[in-house]
Amino acid sequence: MRPAHVCLAVLVAAVWGVNFTVIEVGLDHFPPLLFSALRFLVAALPAVFLVGPPKVAWKWIVGVGLALGVAKFGLLFIGMDAGMPGGLSSLVLQIQAVFTALFAVVLLGERPTRVRAAGMAVALAGIGVAAVDEGASGPLTGFALVVAAAACWGVSNILTRKASPPDALNFMIWVSTVPVLPLLALSLLLEGGSADLAALRSLDRAGAGTVLYVAWGATVFGFGAWGWLLRRHPASTVAPFSLLVPVFGMTSAALFLGESVTPLRWCAAALLVGGVALTSVTPRRPSAAPVTESARLPGSRSEGSPVG
Repeated sequence: MRPAHVCLAVLVAAVWGVNFTVIEVGLDHFPPLLFSALRFLVAALPAVFLVGPPKVAWKWIVGVGLALGVAKFGLLFIGMDAGMPGGLSSLVLQIQAVFTALFAVVLLGERPTRVRAAGMAVALAGIGVAAVDEGASGPLTGFALVVAAAACWGVSNILTRKASPPDALNFMIWVSTVPVLPLLALSLLLEGGSADLAALRSLDRAGAGTVLYVAWGATVFGFGAWGWLLRRHPASTVAPFSLLVPVFGMTSAALFLGESVTPLRWCAAALLVGGVALTSVTPRRPSAAPVTESARLPGSRSEGSPVG
């Protein structure tokens, strides 16, 4: 990769990592489901009028919109609102690579290699260490919700692979139109109209800034730049940069929110990042081209991107 492209990949990882800190700040201004709905509303409008018509069937847009937008982000925001730290959330969500590989075995009939199976075991060990650490310092409910969010992300990755969108940004913008109404309905039902109205009436610059960051920074810029890189380089070259997301997530949470990083959490980070790296290894094939290789790599254009 050219140095400028390396810098862009690192910048995207930084934007996605810092996103978890921004989410924590945003949750001080909005109920979690309303915040998630606003994220997708602002990401979709006015971009949906600028990216052209969808380039895949609507069944894939709706499926990914529900799995990723409603289930994954809904559970993530609720889990963080329940006390799950932003830095730890950025780390635990990386277990989505393991869920993606497991779902590929069950739903697509893929056989994991020994290296990939070992990676899944190492990553799961990291989740166990992270659970022990969180159980010693906070409620496990939020932790369980974030793990569930990672599982839903795995489902959306499988759906995205089946959809095989040729344009990641176009796909993500149209996917962003799907969760808005379901999330608003769930917010009214579970969080109450009065809480939603109070949050909107008290909207200030900080609250508006968090919505703009998670919508335009993490979603529009992040997916657009990531897709641009994947169109120019093999996924095996681009995807490893996603392992920087929890590094930036944990660092920004420690710097700006004062979140502590315990020795157990560092151990969990090492196991999770190492396990995900092994899970993402694609076996060499004698005549395999980069495109063939990228089709099986978690985090590639065909499976989704590691965004928070």
